[in-house]
Amino acid sequence: MTENAQQQPTAPSTELPTQYAPAEVEGTLYERWVERGYFAADAKSDKPPYTIVIPPPNVTGSLHLGHAFQHTLMDALTRRKRMQGYEALWLPGMDHAGIATQNKVEQQLAEEGKSRHDLGREEFVERVWQWKEEYGGKILGQMRRLGDGVDWDRERFTMDEGLSKAVQTIFKRLFDDELIYRAERIINWCPRCLTAISDIEVEYQEDAGELVSIRYGEGEDSLVVATTRAETMLGDTAVAVHPDDERYKHLIGKQIKLPLTDRTIPVVADTHVDPEFGTGAVKVTPAHDPNDFEIGRRHDLPSLTIMDEHGVITVHGPFIGLDRFEARSAVVGALKEQGRIVAEKRPYMHSVGHCSRCKTTVEPRLSMQWWVKVGPLAKAAGDAVRDGRVKIHPEDMSKRYFDWVDNMHDWCISRQLWWGHRIPIWYGPDGEVVCVGPDEEPPTGEGWTQDSDVLDTWFSSGLWPFSTLGWPEQTEDLRKFYPTDVLLTGHDIIFFWVARMMMFGLYAMDGQVPFHTIALTGLVRDEFGKKMSKSNPNAVDPLVWMDAYGSDAVRFTLANGANPGADVPIGEDWVKASRNFTNKIWNATRFALMNGATVEGPLPDASEMSATDRWILSRLNTTVAQVDAYYDDYQFAKLADALYHFAWDEVFDWYVELSKTTFFAGGEQARVSGRVLGEVLDVTLRLLHPVIPFVTDALWTTLTGGESLVVGEWPADSGFRDKDAELEIQLVQRVVTEVRRFRKDQGLKDGQKVPARLELTGTALAPHEAAIRQLLRLQPEGEDFAATATLPVAGATVALDLSGTIDVAAERKRLAKDLAAAEKEKAQANAKLGNEAFLAKAPDNVVDKIRGRLAKADEDIKRIQEQLERLPQQ
Repeated sequence: MTENAQQQPTAPSTELPTQYAPAEVEGTLYERWVERGYFAADAKSDKPPYTIVIPPPNVTGSLHLGHAFQHTLMDALTRRKRMQGYEALWLPGMDHAGIATQNKVEQQLAEEGKSRHDLGREEFVERVWQWKEEYGGKILGQMRRLGDGVDWDRERFTMDEGLSKAVQTIFKRLFDDELIYRAERIINWCPRCLTAISDIEVEYQEDAGELVSIRYGEGEDSLVVATTRAETMLGDTAVAVHPDDERYKHLIGKQIKLPLTDRTIPVVADTHVDPEFGTGAVKVTPAHDPNDFEIGRRHDLPSLTIMDEHGVITVHGPFIGLDRFEARSAVVGALKEQGRIVAEKRPYMHSVGHCSRCKTTVEPRLSMQWWVKVGPLAKAAGDAVRDGRVKIHPEDMSKRYFDWVDNMHDWCISRQLWWGHRIPIWYGPDGEVVCVGPDEEPPTGEGWTQDSDVLDTWFSSGLWPFSTLGWPEQTEDLRKFYPTDVLLTGHDIIFFWVARMMMFGLYAMDGQVPFHTIALTGLVRDEFGKKMSKSNPNAVDPLVWMDAYGSDAVRFTLANGANPGADVPIGEDWVKASRNFTNKIWNATRFALMNGATVEGPLPDASEMSATDRWILSRLNTTVAQVDAYYDDYQFAKLADALYHFAWDEVFDWYVELSKTTFFAGGEQARVSGRVLGEVLDVTLRLLHPVIPFVTDALWTTLTGGESLVVGEWPADSGFRDKDAELEIQLVQRVVTEVRRFRKDQGLKDGQKVPARLELTGTALAPHEAAIRQLLRLQPEGEDFAATATLPVAGATVALDLSGTIDVAAERKRLAKDLAAAEKEKAQANAKLGNEAFLAKAPDNVVDKIRGRLAKADEDIKRIQEQLERLPQQ
């Protein structure tokens, strides 16, 4: 905390505006928190550290519900730890997002009638930096709207000077340890982005293509292959069959004519071929298929590249210059003219890879690229979870993690872009290859050139947990805040990011894990469980909801749906409900302040308290213990639910209402209950603060006169429990609930007063008669009182005089009609369930639905009969 943060507490206030207006509170309050340095972490502090590094959003991005969801949970974790006395650091920053950012600037240039090549590399990169300063990082301001308690003084960018040094350092180390190498391999190529992309940046979807079967060779020396990419036959350099396939043994080792070309290609035997699939013969195109590439390596086949980086054909006269999809139709047409097409199937649904950024169909392509040898790195990443140094939560997500790290292929890290960390490799005039570290001078002289490629964005973000703390320098921040405590992120980027950080952290930090816990969340979906997408009308801008309902309402809704690893459905009605909750907290606190709630002075002795006071304090401490346990288990939905029901149901709906007669009567007992209510509000606002920080801080500072909940203390379970008081108040709740239900069944309005006699003598309910009457709108019995309905409940009797309040005859007629309808529904359901022929044919879900109808009909019949029995006799 800075010196400015040392504010003197003010006297508690009983003044609050009549309505809560989030827009008038949130922005001003957040800036006050930042100005006072509440979120700044001190590396020199002797407090225990607690560290989270934010998953860096793209510099091109803006706040979407997925960000808002994860940021809410990270903020809640950090705020709680800060309140518990930790030196809490939540470190913010952004990713340079190589492909996405370069695309943005190239689009801008296109509008000016230019391309990046018109500017040249140096000027283009400068233009990207200008774009970043002017348009990038919009999300940072939006994070403030959400209430992110990040240390803004430590904000980092994956292309800043310090992180650039970290990238060059680890590249050099990996290169020197022979864990980085350059080789020609099949990569995923995007003809739109004009760069290699990794396996995990390829999205597969079912496309309607075509499957054509083509005859190669003549007569007995011919065979048939099938393909969905007919244009690639122009690059075939063999046909492969299984060595034990009797149909083709006579052809193994022979040459056959490749249609449409003047080439002959060999028939090779390879166990990779499945003789049971299709014709048992497969075309081999080593330069355009990863499986074919491996077959080509085993048989020393040539690799013939047939298209350029734009997906345009570059071989065989009639097809040169055609786009790959145009060539597909042209090749099939030419083969038909020669009678080579044996069969065609259209449409043929099959899985096709697309670029995750621009959705262009990915092209497998042979290319010289830089690779990380991941074998030893991935093993270390797997071992760290297996031996318990890193915990994955929920635990069942570990299988997905192991499936990835245990079967990881070498990682292609070079990208054919200009924006990003340029690969620190220099090539000499005589074939020299020199890797240059951050403190080394690159070679100079004629003929020396630097590699033109940049590194995969995930390479630099894989260093994020330690590079942001100053590595490779041994900084105070690194010593204090590393390893970080928890990585909270979506399960969908286990492969993109989580595994990368584990590999690099263990490698760079001498076996130290980058974080102790990986808490994986689901994805935010719409209220019907559908994925949100800009192309669908279900995408939501969280800022719109914040404007309408307040940031706290959006945060609480997101936390309330955050079951570990599970997707989170969210709809506007749920945000409205959360807004109602924040309003309830505001209005109830305002009422309490106006009626004696206070935090001044010690808490009265239990002997001075009413059973209602002891009950709420007992429930308060149980809730504190529950919330702590849920936080430690990353059960955000359960902790939000527990807080919601404790605050709304037990504090505001029961305790405040039960205590109103005490407050209105005044005197010593009102003073005691006012102090208890002040304690309960103080602790409840503290518990709620990490999830809904704005409204709680505004209310708590008013209630207590304290500086801010951001730097307040987290409540501890005092151990106070009073089971007798809890049982006593449960009896009161039973009476009130049963009589309310009866009133509702009889059609009485909520505020309608009814004369009643309460027979409570000798029960634990006797001290609560005034409160029960207050809650149930029950008047004292008069001289002309006549009990027309008697309700035995919880060992007591409540007699009501309903004469003049309801038309008994009309009510009996209405209930008789409802009873007849319920009995008819039951008879129909029983008839269907008793029909063996129906049961044999009906789907299980239909039968289950009918059983549900039967159960509901039984419940309705029982309820209506009880209502009829309770009606006054005519």
